[in-house]
Amino acid sequence: MVTVSAAQNDEAMPAHIAIIMDGNGRWAKARGLPRAEGHRRGAEAVRRVVEAASELGVSYLTLFGFSSENWKRPEREIDDLMLLLRLYLRSEIAEMHKNNIRFRMIGDRNALPKSVIELIDHAESTTANNTGLTLVLALSYGGRQEIVAATKELCAKVSAGELELEEINDERFGSQLLTQAMPDPDLVIRTSGEQRISNFLLWQIAYSEFVFLDVLWPDFGEIQLRDAITEYQSRERRYGASASPA
Repeated sequence: MVTVSAAQNDEAMPAHIAIIMDGNGRWAKARGLPRAEGHRRGAEAVRRVVEAASELGVSYLTLFGFSSENWKRPEREIDDLMLLLRLYLRSEIAEMHKNNIRFRMIGDRNALPKSVIELIDHAESTTANNTGLTLVLALSYGGRQEIVAATKELCAKVSAGELELEEINDERFGSQLLTQAMPDPDLVIRTSGEQRISNFLLWQIAYSEFVFLDVLWPDFGEIQLRDAITEYQSRERRYGASASPA
């Protein structure tokens, strides 16, 4: 059970947290274990973080689970990841539904195995009416690909006479993205000590706050999440404006 501190129980709580989950392989290598075990322990970290975020009152949690570039990994590792994903969806969705958590997936569904797509469809339909935390899993996802796809769709609408070129603005473009109807991330966390975006939500994180942590993803939990939120709350979000006078 998460105990919310006074510092994390006010209006400064981020509505949307996005996490680049990194370090499963290094966690396993450091312990002489196969990469599959690192991914399995990473799935346990997902469970912990979803529970913590839900009880802390976060509205949206987006987890970068598998990028469009990850398809270049060895076939055995991809098979292990897809197996773990199937197991996760089968074992966790009932609990999410019980806890009023809504599940969504963003990314290229057509690239995923049919068995995974069926489980995702079931998870989304089962939890569609839940009103608590929205858990968004980014699978076979790439930020550049998302922007290109949105651009093509808008161009097609202009070409068909359904949309005027002058009507395209930030808001209209954002409504064409996979994250439509969701707020942009307030806080982006990346684990494992790496400090890069890795093609994640490129449009949506224009004004997000970033927290980079040295902890490997399988070791991430409530404490690290709360520490990142505390760091976020210590910052002044300016959105391009100058700092407030002292």
